Amino acid sequence: MATEIVRLSAGMSGTGYQPFWSKCVGAGRAAEGLRLNWQEHLDTAHRECGFEYCRFHGLFHDDMFPYHEDAEGNPVYNFQYIDELFDRMLERGVRPFVEFGFMPRELAANDGTTFWWKGRTAPPKDFNRWGAFIEAFLRHLVRRYGREELRRWYFEVWNEPNLNGFWHGTRSEYFELYRHTARAVKAVDPEFRVGGPATSNFVPDERFDGETEDVSKQQTFRVEDIDQLAWHGVWIEAFLDFCAREKLPVDFVSTHPYPTDFALDGHGKFGGLSRKRDSVLDDLRWLKQTVARSAYPQAELHLTEWNSSPTPRDHMHDQLPLGAYIVRTNLECIGLVDSLSFWVFTDCFEEGGAGDSIFHGGFGLINFQGIKKPAFHAYRMLHALGTEMLLHDETGVMTRDPESGKLRGLYCNYPADFLKTPPICRQREQLPETINWPGDLNFELEVTDLKPGTVVEAEFVDRDSGFAFRRWEELGCPEPPTREETRLLREAAEATRKVLLRADEHGILRWQTRLQPWALLLLKEL
Repeated sequence: MATEIVRLSAGMSGTGYQPFWSKCVGAGRAAEGLRLNWQEHLDTAHRECGFEYCRFHGLFHDDMFPYHEDAEGNPVYNFQYIDELFDRMLERGVRPFVEFGFMPRELAANDGTTFWWKGRTAPPKDFNRWGAFIEAFLRHLVRRYGREELRRWYFEVWNEPNLNGFWHGTRSEYFELYRHTARAVKAVDPEFRVGGPATSNFVPDERFDGETEDVSKQQTFRVEDIDQLAWHGVWIEAFLDFCAREKLPVDFVSTHPYPTDFALDGHGKFGGLSRKRDSVLDDLRWLKQTVARSAYPQAELHLTEWNSSPTPRDHMHDQLPLGAYIVRTNLECIGLVDSLSFWVFTDCFEEGGAGDSIFHGGFGLINFQGIKKPAFHAYRMLHALGTEMLLHDETGVMTRDPESGKLRGLYCNYPADFLKTPPICRQREQLPETINWPGDLNFELEVTDLKPGTVVEAEFVDRDSGFAFRRWEELGCPEPPTREETRLLREAAEATRKVLLRADEHGILRWQTRLQPWALLLLKEL
């Protein structure tokens, strides 16, 4: 049995760090944000997980009614629905991480769309008219929310333009879109933050440049070689070079490091293969080094989408391994980026239509009925950490809250011999092989120099606590659950196991326990 031994002095010095995991979280599309359950779930995610910003698609989709043209072809702007959404978010303490997209129908150069709700993915028929639209929108926001408030927002140009599902245009046309958008943003206020290219994803070294959709140029590789390949972010270098040549602003660089092969990015068929468990760490190191070498070394780094996989029908999203993967990946990437935005906070999410089960493998931290998943607990526990780092290894961290001076620790049992990201499970029957992975972790804690009698709370999330999916199975997998069953499932999700530990008369706390595979352990000095 593997053993994790944690020894520290309560008075030891630490170093500050940025808890980037609570900076931003994703959601599906703007119109979903006008629903009550979406707003309730956002309130919960902000309150318990600390998310400061939220990003989503479809802000300019026709169901938000931002743009049309009159009988003479003149633009008519209408931002009332967007105002309502932003107002509701700000009331809850969450700022928009604004994704400019998709294209209003009467501005679109072609009929390209995505998803059942027909988000328009065309370039604008007139780039100047698009730029004027962006400028008018931002001037409206300044009047409504104030210039100082807007300087705290982020403005990202489009979503995944390297995918033909999200951009029915060329790379050059995207760069032209960025040119007009960035200039429009800065025309309103030079201090507003704009960035891109928001591409998906990372690909092996030998890749075509994305300017063509010629399938004959798509790369292939052997499955056994996937973890030996060198992976690079799509379009990042070309984007930075273009912006430098054209003297365009880049306040932040964004991309989406899903830890899967090719990840639907047009550079090869999506095989649904999981990369090694440290692939995100490798990708973020590459990104940080690439941007540091560019003409924009001070640009912030925002990974505006991330999850264990890019499919909204992956049953692993409902399970314990994802929680352990979230904790492990975020902790090992400290110091590399400004945000790693989980996609998404709620299963009020309709890219693939409504889920046909309460646990259908949706991206959300919270399911449609408001039931928290292990992934939610992972972010809640990360948010509970202090911002002064005392100890850090691949199993977890010990920190201190500098305001209260109290200790906070977080550990997970991501089995040492499980070398991959949690695999994609399109059928629920595929889950047992991973979730029943063997290998308890013996956890030993020794803290000295505490005040005698100091109490530390140990909180567990594992197969037996804080895991509503298992309770749902015990209830017979009701579809849909009754109101009473829903209440029971919500309670099961909240029912984590807690143990109180106490320092002895010498100010020493010693404790030993076992962590099940995929378990989370939060330590809080009370």
